[in-house]
Amino acid sequence: MSGRRNRPLTGAATGRIWQRRPLGWAALSLLALFVTLSQSCAAQPQAGRGAMPLVEHVGTYVWKLEDAEFGGYSGIEIMDHGTRYMALSDRGTLRWGAVQRDDQGRIEGLTSDGRARLRDSKGKVFTSGWTGDSEGIAIGRDGTIWISFEGLSRVAAYDAPDAKARPLPRPEAFKHFLRNSSLEALAITDDGTLLTIPERSGAATRPFPVWRFRNGTWDQPFSIPRTGDWLVTGADVGPDGRLYVLERDFLGLLGFRSRVRRFDMSDTALTHEQTLLTSRPLQYDNLEGIAVWDDDQGIRITLISDDNFNFVQRTELVEYRVTEPAE
Repeated sequence: MSGRRNRPLTGAATGRIWQRRPLGWAALSLLALFVTLSQSCAAQPQAGRGAMPLVEHVGTYVWKLEDAEFGGYSGIEIMDHGTRYMALSDRGTLRWGAVQRDDQGRIEGLTSDGRARLRDSKGKVFTSGWTGDSEGIAIGRDGTIWISFEGLSRVAAYDAPDAKARPLPRPEAFKHFLRNSSLEALAITDDGTLLTIPERSGAATRPFPVWRFRNGTWDQPFSIPRTGDWLVTGADVGPDGRLYVLERDFLGLLGFRSRVRRFDMSDTALTHEQTLLTSRPLQYDNLEGIAVWDDDQGIRITLISDDNFNFVQRTELVEYRVTEPAE
């Protein structure tokens, strides 16, 4: 706010406000119409390389909970055939519980069975900010919880939600990521290989580097093409062995768009890029986390939004089913 005091609107000043009002109401009306149309339209699959699967919206659930530490969810894992979850807040908090679903498999509720604050390697609880900005989550087959951090760029392992961190070594490149734009996405393969991707690549025409940790060593074997203003917010390795990447485009007053791409993954390359879905502005909130799992009918994608602890935003869980074309 400026330092000038508010004064009563009189005379010419009142006239000027009144003259501008019709234009303001017209703009608001157009914006409201745009919001209505955007929210009434489902995200459409986009053409990509290879045979395109059928991508269907399953449902959207708005999650609410009376807890001061509820919100800011930047990562999610869905387990036990869609009946359990673990969600990660960007303020260093893990929350877990059960997912309640109706007969059609749509989410109708979530329980909160536990909550824990992440700790450093000495067992001290993180405060939110530079060291506690947790963004990506992946859970190994042995139950190890892996977390990537965006402020002080690093990846750490946790044997339990409230256990001490076991940080991995930091490559020199991690020290040069853009501030507040580093390791947003984290995924793990069946054999325990970790994959992490920064939110920004460092230049609009530079691909997003995919960093890999296996056998105690980091390398950067492949990258993801960067297009337009899309930035990486999440990643997961699906039951089909493909890498799924969630991206976001922020449009100011028009809110967010979200996109999910997937890639076939070999030891040396990502191939056969497909854009599975692209949402319209304001269709969903700020989707940041992605979990890909098998619901016995096909691949299910669960997305979660970060409300930034802002009362005008919401925590949404958005789900899609991916059905592969017949051979």
